[in-house]
Amino acid sequence: MQVSPQRDESDSLEVAVAQAIEACDGDLRATIRALIVANEFLEAQISHGYLRGVRHGRFNTYSG
Repeated sequence: MQVSPQRDESDSLEVAVAQAIEACDGDLRATIRALIVANEFLEAQISHGYLRGVRHGRFNTYSG
């Protein structure tokens, strides 16, 4: 039986959700809080990396 890529991705997501909830001892509010904190951290890392690239001339922007 062939498993569709969409179903496989859905199953992986469900496993990740279960692991996140388990890591927070089943506390859904704590799980959401942890995910928000992790997301903010990653956004800050991306922003910092982008700014580093701009300052070092790695990104060539179109100036019209």
